[in-house]
Amino acid sequence: MSPVRVIIAIVFISIGVFFSIVSVLGTFRFKFVLNRMHSAAMGDTLALLFVLLGLIVISGLTFTSLKLAVIIIFFWIASPVSSHLISNMIVTVDRKKVEDMCELIEADNITNENKKNRRKN
Repeated sequence: MSPVRVIIAIVFISIGVFFSIVSVLGTFRFKFVLNRMHSAAMGDTLALLFVLLGLIVISGLTFTSLKLAVIIIFFWIASPVSSHLISNMIVTVDRKKVEDMCELIEADNITNENKKNRRKN
C-alpha cells in the first residue's frame, strides 16, 4: 500500500470524524427536537460518507470497495428519508406541542399570512 493512498485515507477518515463530532455537538446545541433530528441525520450521513470513502481508498478497487459504495448509497437514501418521515409524524401527531416549541411553525405562519395578504390585494 502506497503512502499517498494512506494519507488520502487518513484525510477522508479525519473529515468523517470531524463531521461526526460536529453532528453530536449540534444535537446537544439545538433546543428543538426537529432541529436536533436534522443535525443528527445530515451530520451522520456526511460523516459516514467520508469514513467509508477513506476505507474504500485503503482497500483499493476490490469487491470490498463495491460493498462499501453500496452501503454509502443505501445510507444516503435511507437516512434523510427516514428522518423526514419521523419529523412528519411528529408534526402530524402532536401539532400543538410542535407549534409551542418550534420556530419552524412561526416561519410557516408568516408564510401563510403573506399568502392571505396577497389574496386580499
